[in-house]
Amino acid sequence: MKVYGYPGTRSARVTWVLEEAGAQYDYQLVDLKKGEARQPPFLQLNPGGKVPAFEDGGLCLTESAAICIYVADKFPAMQLLPSAPAERARCMQWCFFAMTELEQPLWTIAKHTFALPEKHRVAAIMETARWEFERASKTLAGGLGANDYIVGGKFTVADLLLANTLGWGRSRQLPLVPEMLNTYADRMLSRSACTRAVAREQAAIKA
Repeated sequence: MKVYGYPGTRSARVTWVLEEAGAQYDYQLVDLKKGEARQPPFLQLNPGGKVPAFEDGGLCLTESAAICIYVADKFPAMQLLPSAPAERARCMQWCFFAMTELEQPLWTIAKHTFALPEKHRVAAIMETARWEFERASKTLAGGLGANDYIVGGKFTVADLLLANTLGWGRSRQLPLVPEMLNTYADRMLSRSACTRAVAREQAAIKA
């Protein structure tokens, strides 16, 4: 298995899930500052010119959540995805929520801060995006309640995606409301597998 990524991007989710799975994998740095994601041969892996990309034999995947779910399925003994149909469906529900509701306001902020060409940036959208992130955060808090994990009383790929996204919100200086989400994020992001994943990506950029 091979991960193509860059520190501080969605590829962190992939390295994290691989570390949780105890998998052997190669990490290939795609230097975004040098524009390597927009050049061949990387565009053959991901025509969108974004990281991550992931290879396993003849399979190539490019969406971080899909990669994480694939890895969780590939290593069932680690129980990163519930096996019971109802709990699995709830886990998938929160995975999709992380991507479509919690992350999207953050991506809107990123696009209108630096990702889009200046002429397409709309400063006025920032306030709406911040409001959307706060609203989605409250929905997550309601789903989490007093539980340590979002589904089934144990860590799953849904917690990984949700916590990574909350960490992204923090990096954009957005408060996590209610406060209990900070406790949840701290607990997830301090897992040893997450720490190893961060170190793996940082080592690649320093090499």
